[in-house]
Amino acid sequence: MTFHDIRFPRRISLGAEGGPMRRTEIVTLASGAEERNSPWVGSRRRWNAGVGTTSLAAIEDVTAFFEARHGRLYAFRWQDPLDWKSCPLAAVPGPLDQSLGTGDGQQTVFQLVKAYVSGDQTFLRTITKPVLETVLVAVDGVAQTPGSDYTVDHLSGLVTFATAPPAGATVTAGFEFDVPVRFDTDELRITLPAAGAARVPDIPVVEVLA
Repeated sequence: MTFHDIRFPRRISLGAEGGPMRRTEIVTLASGAEERNSPWVGSRRRWNAGVGTTSLAAIEDVTAFFEARHGRLYAFRWQDPLDWKSCPLAAVPGPLDQSLGTGDGQQTVFQLVKAYVSGDQTFLRTITKPVLETVLVAVDGVAQTPGSDYTVDHLSGLVTFATAPPAGATVTAGFEFDVPVRFDTDELRITLPAAGAARVPDIPVVEVLA
């Protein structure tokens, strides 16, 4: 993936509308019953950033960002205004937020994930773009020291331990994260409704999956 490690202006993305989407194929049988299937393993997120462009300054920032990304060519970081922590939005990320797996005494690399739980169903989302220096890790509830006990690749979401967690030890982590996205258009249609004002009604942004 051709990726620029830069975040879309947060003050604009905070006003965006959008969220996760799924793809479900539905076949209606002659009896009227349905057969449903999803070709996607997980979800994909999409937003319209145009909602947040309410000033000339915002238009200038978006135009510069769009040009530097060459339209749809280069992906970039995006902060989902409603889903950017390993914990509830009102809380502060902590090292016990999410389970990354169980040690076996040999494995040293663990992938950051976030679990979405409803009833007895869980969807596990891979997190590939954690925010630098926000990842907190624990082994069996004991906080580890970043830099000496573990390192984090903030472009892949991989946590690497200096020493493999012992067999049976639970590995957990808390973090902030961005979403890898790209523009879903090669054209910005800017309007000037009044002197000193401008807006871009549609700036589609779509998640890039590995």
